[in-house]
Amino acid sequence: MRLRVEFTTEPFDLDEAPAHALVAREVIQAADLDAVDVGPFGNTAEGATDAVLTAVDSLLRQTLGAGATRVSLQVSVIPGAPGAPGEGGER
Repeated sequence: MRLRVEFTTEPFDLDEAPAHALVAREVIQAADLDAVDVGPFGNTAEGATDAVLTAVDSLLRQTLGAGATRVSLQVSVIPGAPGAPGEGGER
């Protein structure tokens, strides 16, 4: 199954990226994910189930440790991808 994770970290600082935002970028870019899009107001990445879940665990631990006061995230199954529910693959 393939998953998409979308996330933001807070607090925001429009003048300079806070440490937790830099850590989030490093974690996601170092993970075994693809379709990574890192931006100032939201970030997305896609990958296999285990890779996304491992990255999310690391993302939460490291960004909170770097000063994030909130991490908002959403994890979605990519419809139509092999293994997605209803596609006859892994569940």
